[in-house]
Amino acid sequence: MFDLSSVDLLGAFRRELELCKVKEDEHVVVLSEPDSRGDYVAAAFGAAKSLGAHVIAATVPGGSAAPADSTRTGSGPGLTSVLNDGAAQDLLKSADLVVDLTQEGFIHAPVQQEILKTGTRIIFVCDAPDVLVRNLPQEGDKERVLAASGLLKRSETMRVTSGAGTDLTVQLKNAHPEFQVGFADDPGRWDHWPSTMVLCWPEFSDGQLVLAEGDILLPFKEYVRSPVTLQVADGHIEKISGGADAKMLETFFEDADDEWGRSLSHMGWGLMKSADWFATALYGKSELMGMDARAFAGNFLWSTGPHPVLGRESYAHVDIAMRGCTVSVDGTDVVVDGRLVED
Repeated sequence: MFDLSSVDLLGAFRRELELCKVKEDEHVVVLSEPDSRGDYVAAAFGAAKSLGAHVIAATVPGGSAAPADSTRTGSGPGLTSVLNDGAAQDLLKSADLVVDLTQEGFIHAPVQQEILKTGTRIIFVCDAPDVLVRNLPQEGDKERVLAASGLLKRSETMRVTSGAGTDLTVQLKNAHPEFQVGFADDPGRWDHWPSTMVLCWPEFSDGQLVLAEGDILLPFKEYVRSPVTLQVADGHIEKISGGADAKMLETFFEDADDEWGRSLSHMGWGLMKSADWFATALYGKSELMGMDARAFAGNFLWSTGPHPVLGRESYAHVDIAMRGCTVSVDGTDVVVDGRLVED
């Protein structure tokens, strides 16, 4: 919404890299493609240099190995120029930290896991400058997300309800709780600036999800205009009913023709108190990845498609951020009517 000076950006990136625990003499690779923001490359490079790190700025050709055109989600496996280049992969594996400024990163690429297994930390950055600065993480955020993921890990059931009619019961056994906190400070850690959320990968969930007006469909970056009811059985969407938005989702899944497109993927709730629910309406679609919606404090975020825990590969990936839900974990309310419950 407004431009930040180079000094503002440098300060924000320096603080981000401090949270990523960049130390003197560590090796930092600033990874970009031709369409990446040049001011981000300069800010990341300067921030790493100011912390005494050895820095390499690597620009690789753009272009991703796209999934089927009909999915239109942009959730392909990552940059072809890295996927098919062992030298590029070796460079990333040799780094202590990779600042990933590419458009899609490698979230869905097995090669990212190979890089992380070497101990490389990766921080992915892809949002508007003022969104980054407004949502600059705090050191104490990690304690909050660890507490939330710990609750999921030791619990058996999550229940999600809402005044709109949502009533979903989720089995948490082997759901592999995870979190995002906005900085990558542990060896082998991938994270996303900005983001503060907890999530898990359940296999079984049953009931119904009712999208209310004002909930957000991603990556379409659209607000729901009329209620949508999705009937869920054994973690699979059996029926979608409602108006125009229901028709759009139904058509998306039909066109994708993806075996796992209607299966639920990750789900959890947001903890990012600085997030703005209306950011999706205030920026151009190309300016945002939508992390304000995904990590909004007190939301319920769920998705469809890929499920790495179960080995399901899918590019029919939709994230849906819902507001106004109550989330209960083994009878303990963590979100009530869309507001976080915190001590």
